[in-house]
Amino acid sequence: MTQPDIRPQYHSRDTKAGRLIWDVRKLIKLAHDLPIKKVPLVQIAEIDENWWYQDGEVPSVRSFVHHTQLMEAADLSYPVLLCAEGRLMDGMHRVAKALMQAKPRIQARQFPKTPPPDFRDVALSDLNYH
Repeated sequence: MTQPDIRPQYHSRDTKAGRLIWDVRKLIKLAHDLPIKKVPLVQIAEIDENWWYQDGEVPSVRSFVHHTQLMEAADLSYPVLLCAEGRLMDGMHRVAKALMQAKPRIQARQFPKTPPPDFRDVALSDLNYH
């Protein structure tokens, strides 16, 4: 199954080596041939972390509604992406939808080796979202 074209988006992670950032569209292409497995939602640590609001962004009703709309539109037939350590790299709206539907597991593709980041120590607001 081929994932449809998606809007430009990025996964970022603060590490000891600085902020690492991956282009999600590139990750999806790299993961295309990885096997799909069922991952228990309880293993997705990011469910209990601040995932969407970074760099001082404050949650608002408008942003909550926006994320809710993205959750409703999320297609659970597309697997989420996990790095080699099992951390989520793409698919939080799908994870949230599965959580809202009380599903115990979600489909995932996991990199055996995490791909190198596309950017390092760049503000997310400086990246191309068009």
